Amino acid sequence: MSKKIFFASDFHLGADGACTSIEREKKIVKWLSEVQDEMEALYLVGDIFDYWFEYSSTIPKGFSRFFGKLAELRDKDIPIYFFTGNHDMWMFDYFESEFGIPVYYKPIQRRLQGREFFIGHGDGLGPNDIGYKLIKKVFSNPICQWAYARLHPNFGIWLMKRFSHKSRALGGDSNRFLGRDKEMLVQYAERKLQSIQPDYFVFGHRHLPLKVQLSNKTSTYFGLGDWLYFQSYGVLDQGEFSLRYYELEDKTQCIE
Repeated sequence: MSKKIFFASDFHLGADGACTSIEREKKIVKWLSEVQDEMEALYLVGDIFDYWFEYSSTIPKGFSRFFGKLAELRDKDIPIYFFTGNHDMWMFDYFESEFGIPVYYKPIQRRLQGREFFIGHGDGLGPNDIGYKLIKKVFSNPICQWAYARLHPNFGIWLMKRFSHKSRALGGDSNRFLGRDKEMLVQYAERKLQSIQPDYFVFGHRHLPLKVQLSNKTSTYFGLGDWLYFQSYGVLDQGEFSLRYYELEDKTQCIE
């Protein structure tokens, strides 16, 4: 059996979608259990949690099944790589110290199974979305993070939940492909081709499973979709990347 590398994003644990957060968490753990024997590595590409803030001795409660599965995978020496998203950007050292899972705050380039990848959550990339880019600068400022940590966890985590819910409500992403000129991450990937030529751009954030052949005809953009509604994920198997769905029909939108 060949070993495969799995990619997933936008679990948004803590928020209800097509099912409750706990039901979705159980389904994610079931999926990870089913594929762990063929897993070479796991990339969690942002917005795994719908809200997150690490106080010095407190993290948001819940997610125990998911944490247990991560610990099990790491105990089997399966590498896991975690990317922050716009809903869980306030991650510090908990994952590294507790699980030995590195946390990435920006996109990275990596060679996997002989293919070149550019991987990141995708928030704040591409043209427009100026308001969010300004908010992200504030949220990622160490002084602002220090000030927020002074809030009592009961209030701080409640405030995060409220802000996260409002952010999703205002997101307004369409559930259909908007076209090359309107898909911000596709535009970002096209512009990035001026400096790098990876085989695959892999992003979360958009919440829509997408495969788009880019203009150089050798690079492909993949949007991982989400687990709120699509239960979609990416698999790298012997150098070939594909989108798959857990217990749902294939809903990929492929633009050649």
